[in-house]
Amino acid sequence: MLVNLLAIYKRELRNYFVLPWAYVIAAVFWFINGFLFFSIVFGDDGVIRNAQFNDLQASSGIVAGQYDAAYQVVTVFLATVGSLALFILPILSMGLYSEERKRGTLELLATSPITNWVVAVGKLLAVVTFFIGLTLPLMVYIVVALSAATPPVSTQLIFVGYGALILMAASVLSLGMFISSLTDSTIVAAIATFGLVLLLSLIDLIAKSPTMIGQAINQIALIKQYQEMIQGQVTSSGLVMFASYIVLGVFLTAQSIEAFRFQRS
Repeated sequence: MLVNLLAIYKRELRNYFVLPWAYVIAAVFWFINGFLFFSIVFGDDGVIRNAQFNDLQASSGIVAGQYDAAYQVVTVFLATVGSLALFILPILSMGLYSEERKRGTLELLATSPITNWVVAVGKLLAVVTFFIGLTLPLMVYIVVALSAATPPVSTQLIFVGYGALILMAASVLSLGMFISSLTDSTIVAAIATFGLVLLLSLIDLIAKSPTMIGQAINQIALIKQYQEMIQGQVTSSGLVMFASYIVLGVFLTAQSIEAFRFQRS
C-alpha cells in the first residue's frame, strides 16, 4: 500500500512542477505577500508606527501596555497569508480528479487494484506538499526579518501559526478534492470550491456572534479556529476539527470514485 501511495504522490507532485500556471500562482502569491508584509511593518498604520507611538506615550508618562511588535507582525501577517491562501486553494485542488475525468484516466484509476483511499490520500499529500513549498519561503522570511527584534520573536508562535496554516489548507484542499471528483470541468470545480470557502467564511461570521446559533456552530468554524491558533491558542478540539475536515474530504472523495466505478460496471 505504501508503494502505491508513494507512486500516486510522486506522479501528482511532478504534475504541479510541469504546469506553467503553478509558477505564475507562486510568483503572484509571493509578490502580493511581500507587498503586504512591507505594509504591515512599514505602513502608515504599520507595526513600527504603532511601536513608536507606544514608546512616545510611555516617555510622556502615559501608562500604556507593552507593545510586542514581533508578535504583532507574526499574527497579522499569518492572518493575511491565510486569507490570501483561501483564494488560491480552489485553484490548486480543481484539477485533482477533474483532469482525470477529462483525460479518461479516471476509469482506469477507479478499476485499478489501488484502493480509492490510497489514491485520494496520495493526491492530497501531493497538493499539500506543493502548498508547503509555496508558503515555506514566507515563514523563512519572517524568521530572518525578525531575528533582531526586541523582545525576540517566539519561534514557537511561528511554528504553531505555520502548522495552523497547513492544517487549514489541507482541510480546504481535501474538501476541494471531493468537489473535483464530481466534475470533469476544472473551472466548475474551482468555482464550487470557492463557494465552499465563502460558506466557511459565513460560518466563521455566525460563530463569532453571541447567539445560540453562533455557539452551536462554533466547533465547525474552520477560519475562526485558524485565527485562534496563529495567536498561540492551540486546543485539542481545534486539532480534532481540522482532522475531521481532512478525513471527511478524503472519505467523500473515495465514496465518489466508488460510485463512479459502480456506474461504469
